[in-house]
Amino acid sequence: MTSVAVEGEALADLVLAIAQRRDQSAFVALFEHFAPRVKGFLMRQGAADTEAEDLVQDVMLTVWRKASQFDPAKAAVSTWIFTIARNRRIDVLRRERRPEPDADDPLLAGEPEPSAEAHLSGAQVQARMREAIATLPADQAQVVTLSFYEDMAHSEIAERLGIPLGTVKSRLRLAFRKVKAQVGDAFA
Repeated sequence: MTSVAVEGEALADLVLAIAQRRDQSAFVALFEHFAPRVKGFLMRQGAADTEAEDLVQDVMLTVWRKASQFDPAKAAVSTWIFTIARNRRIDVLRRERRPEPDADDPLLAGEPEPSAEAHLSGAQVQARMREAIATLPADQAQVVTLSFYEDMAHSEIAERLGIPLGTVKSRLRLAFRKVKAQVGDAFA
């Protein structure tokens, strides 16, 4: 065998030792072999010196954590490690390109709190709605309650009450007309 093949097998053995026994000396040997190479690779990809150093630490920590996922039948150790490095570099670039949210952006501002007058007006409308629903015939009030207070679909109401879907819709239409006539513009 050539020295490159032996080196490749030896590197695979180091990763397997990390995966199987959490062998720290194997990790040190792997780190010493790959850290400078990975750093050089990252710098050629445009990373600054300190950024490359940080990425090397992250890559090698990933190697330590995910050594059990390495499969020597799928790729060489170097391919696996450099793929991790490339993916980390891409992640950093994506984060850099993602703009920071502008705190003054009106889209990020929440809805303004309703005024006390709006709360009072809303409460009055709700009270008028409850009064209007109370005056409906029982069958219409029942479908309104199921639809709007229990959030049931029209088909579920039909099934629950054992009536046709068209009947549910008709009762709701009739109820809306009566409630609107009683409540007026606040309903519209």
